Amino acid sequence: MVLRFTEDDHARIAAAIAAAERETSGEIYAVFARASDDYRFVAATLALALSLLLGWLAAALAWLAGLALPALAIETAQLAGALLLFFLLRSSRLVMLFVPPALARMRAARMARAQFLAHNLHRTPDRTGVLVFVSEQERYAEVIADEGIAAHVEQGEWDGIVAGLTEAARGDRLADGFEAAVRRCGALLATRFPPRAGRGNVLPDRLVEI
Repeated sequence: MVLRFTEDDHARIAAAIAAAERETSGEIYAVFARASDDYRFVAATLALALSLLLGWLAAALAWLAGLALPALAIETAQLAGALLLFFLLRSSRLVMLFVPPALARMRAARMARAQFLAHNLHRTPDRTGVLVFVSEQERYAEVIADEGIAAHVEQGEWDGIVAGLTEAARGDRLADGFEAAVRRCGALLATRFPPRAGRGNVLPDRLVEI
């Protein structure tokens, strides 16, 4: 299943962000990533392992049959096998079968933090920026709050928002999930960081797809 966002979905999420920010001095930003890494190093590692295995297998079969295979034949088999596997694993869905879950989470978490910095959520007045992040390929969701907020909101609150996002993604309702997550973030911020007079909108109200 590939998650898609329509123009209406984008408009709904942007409207939810704008409505939430009218009740708080905090800033909410939403990012959806198709993938947090291409994992080419995983494909290359597997291809190398297969090439070595094919070489050993060819040599063993030749020895059992009493044949003397030329080194060039073994190397050709290794190269052909490695190239075949590498190109098969160019498909992200196939390569993810070989990516350890811990590594996938680490890469997605790293991407979330990179997006937090890239969109200047760490430079908002009073350090009250919040990122709502989802990475499809890794099936990963996270809410990152800047230090001005983190000390005032229990981690369990953010975990509940992430659980809702994850459930919505599984049901192919991610636009609804983002909308609900934004509303919940806005409610948390409103009770602790009410709106301030004269403070404009620092970041654009929208969902970014990367």
